[in-house]
This record gives sequence, structure tokens and C-alpha cells, in this order.
Amino acid sequence: MRALICESWRDFDALELKEVPPPPLRPRGVRIRVEAVGVSFAMQLVVAGKYQRRPPLPFAPGTEVVGTVLEAAPDAEAPPPGTRVFAALDWGGMAEEAVADDIHVMPLPEGLPAEAAVALPISYPTAAAALLWRGRLEPGQWVLVQGAGGGVGLAGLEVARAAGARVIARAGVAKHAALRARGAEAVLDSAQPFRAAVGEITGGAGVSLVLDTLGGAAFDEGLRCLGEGGTLLTLGYAAGSIPQLGVNLLLLKNIGVAGLNWGTYIGWSPGDNRRAYAPRVRALWQQLLDWWQAGKLHPEVHAALPLERFREAMALVRDRQALGRVVLRP
Repeated sequence: MRALICESWRDFDALELKEVPPPPLRPRGVRIRVEAVGVSFAMQLVVAGKYQRRPPLPFAPGTEVVGTVLEAAPDAEAPPPGTRVFAALDWGGMAEEAVADDIHVMPLPEGLPAEAAVALPISYPTAAAALLWRGRLEPGQWVLVQGAGGGVGLAGLEVARAAGARVIARAGVAKHAALRARGAEAVLDSAQPFRAAVGEITGGAGVSLVLDTLGGAAFDEGLRCLGEGGTLLTLGYAAGSIPQLGVNLLLLKNIGVAGLNWGTYIGWSPGDNRRAYAPRVRALWQQLLDWWQAGKLHPEVHAALPLERFREAMALVRDRQALGRVVLRP
């Protein structure tokens, strides 16, 4: 089969497209013919050996796939061959075939395109778990979404709206119309200061939650947009710098900061508790599918490119030009 292979820690653009044997079918594994695989900012860190978790070399990157079940191990609780599914992987998605754990394979409803469904294993549940589990989002609350045009940010906007929240979205001007179309009540230019604007929009009360995928200066200003009792949810640092928090501000404003690592729930953290968390993970995936069927979620695909155009795909993500997800089609 064809696969994009990382043989040593390197830049993403230095990966190689090769013919390799299909991955072995492990216990409780499900073999999937891959139709689409997501490209993410974090993938650059993974192949460079700079992520908190290092796959064994050599490996194919790619953790979120959509495709068709080919076979399953005898002990797997899996949909029958021929079923269209999405799956979360440890790695291996940028290939013609991949193997996932049975607990991390979900059948797709009729009519959900493969490219759009790539956002469901990781992007949407990252945002949803942050907002619903860590942020305890309630209907009617104000939520500020930083980096709202990216994969997780756009998912966060839609999840917040589906849960009944009011959303202020920050992104580049080119993405503003799309964010309004998805229900943002206010859209702010990511190139401009925003604390005063958020205060005016919320009548001086501030927001209950900030969903932050950027870090850097946006984190610091976002923290000051919280109202009393509010929480900033930190999900990543696409702006390039990890903020240093002055905890006295938390005390003075009665606010908090909470992190959400979706990888904890799907087995990417030390201890690997994926099977213990599986019921909760699958319930959240089902909630997202229910919202999609109700017309509340509209996963956005900026580009779907063939596997050999992997460098172009990552450039779209790296330059933050994409609205929604960038997908490769093995």
C-alpha cells in the first residue's frame, strides 16, 4: 500500500511517500480502507519528535480517518465489513489502510461526506469536551472563540451554538462572513485588540468562557475578557508561544484557567486509559452525530487533496489560511 512515512525525526515537508506492507491486524483491531485523513498543526510537532508522545519509527502520521471497514479481529466489537466509519488512531492514518481500536470506530450516518467527517474524531470533540466537560457551558452564556476559523475553533463556535451559547468569534477578516453564517453574534478582527470590544458586546459583564487555541498575546488579552467566575480553556498554541500566567489575576478577578487534552481520553497519555474512558468518548461522539443530523453542525472542508500533495496541504494549515479542515485522500 502507499503511505506517507516518517523514518526519522524531521520536518513535515521531508516525509516520503512509499510503498509499504499494510499494518498488521492486532487484537481488537479494525482494518479500514482510508478515504480521507486530517492534516493538523500538531502533526508538524509529531514528525519532528517534539510532541509529548513519540510514535515508534518508522511510522505514518495521521490520527483521524474516515473510510470503510475491511475486516476486524475476532475479538473486536466492530461494524461489519463495508460499513463507512470514522476513527481516531494513535498514528498511521496517512496511508491507504489503517488499523484502529474497535472502541474508537464509529459508523457514519447516511449523507455525511468523508471529508467533512474527518473533523469528528478529534477536532469537534476537543472543542466539545473543553466547553461541556471542563467549561460546564450553560445555555445563554457568552463564549469568546479565539482562532475561530481554524479546525478546532470553528468546531468550538458550532458546538457552543448547538449548546445554546452566544458566541463572539475572532479570526482574519476573510473568514468573517463564514463565521456569521455559523451563528456568531459578533465577529472581531484577529489583527486588532479586542478587550474593549468584548466588554461593549457583553454590556461590561465579560464572557463566561474563552476557547483559546492560539496562546501568545491572544491568551493574555482573552484572560482579561472573562467576567467574574469565568474560565479560559487552553487547547493549544498555534500562535507560537506558550503563555506564562500571573496567577494573581485569577485571584483578583475570581476566574480560572483549565486545560483540555483530548488525547487523555483516547489513550495518548501515560497510563493509556482509553478503554476506561471509552463510554464517555463514544457518548460525546454520538452527541456530535446527533447534532449533525439535526442540522446544528456543518463541518467545513477548506481543501481535500491527494496524498502526494501533502506539502501543499500542510502549508495551508501552517499559514492559517484554511477555514475549517484540510484533508488528504490516500
